[in-house]
Amino acid sequence: MTLSPHAQFVALHDTDVPLLLPNAWDAASARLWQEAGATAIATTSAAVAWALGYADGGKLPREELLASLRGMLRVVSVPVTVDIEDGYSDDPRAVAELARAIAGAGAVGVNIEDGGSAPTLLVDKIRAIREAEGAAPLFVNARTDVYLRGLASGDEAVAMAIERLVAYRDAGADGGFVPGLASAEDAAKIVAAVPGLAINVMAMPGLASLDALAQAGVRRISAGPAFFRHAYGTAEVSVKAWLDGDFAPSFANGLDYARMNAMFL
Repeated sequence: MTLSPHAQFVALHDTDVPLLLPNAWDAASARLWQEAGATAIATTSAAVAWALGYADGGKLPREELLASLRGMLRVVSVPVTVDIEDGYSDDPRAVAELARAIAGAGAVGVNIEDGGSAPTLLVDKIRAIREAEGAAPLFVNARTDVYLRGLASGDEAVAMAIERLVAYRDAGADGGFVPGLASAEDAAKIVAAVPGLAINVMAMPGLASLDALAQAGVRRISAGPAFFRHAYGTAEVSVKAWLDGDFAPSFANGLDYARMNAMFL
């Protein structure tokens, strides 16, 4: 029996090694990551917003988010999960409506964060998503910003992250995202304290090795806006050289025109 995209995505979290989930920001990047071998694609809210001319941090209009998502889904066949920041609203019902629209478009999951808000608000949003879910299920990845925002450190950060993730799991989350967490030892403590929740970390300088994170029980590693920053940083350097009369960098590592065009026939 062929698994649904949602079931395929869930199964990717139940392997011996963490799911490596590259983050895309438009149809071209999503398709290229699939061509590179990605078994699933995540969006990155920051890069999607930047690519569309908006600042990160809840500024992206819902209609533009959905239009960007539809473009990605049109050109890939692997499961796609969507970063919706804080849901772009403090109203749990509005967040649930957005989640339903995302599921209706064909995505398999959402990543939703507590940010600077009280964790009780994210609990309410997760519950609302579950209550409104309908026939199209979503993998809800609940992000806590304990480490990213420096809300605590050391053992206090571990304890705070655990407290929040337990609440999110009990509200119906499938995964728990802890960006900024780099220690495999701390990751193992969190994994052990929140059974039933697939723990996700973000690739960053100083992150423990893949083997160490696998042994700690981490189920998923994502990239955030790293690939966008790399691609546009490289392009900016090339453009500056080009404007100075050095055209050579603009031809280095270029993608083949025919190959790119054939992806979208």
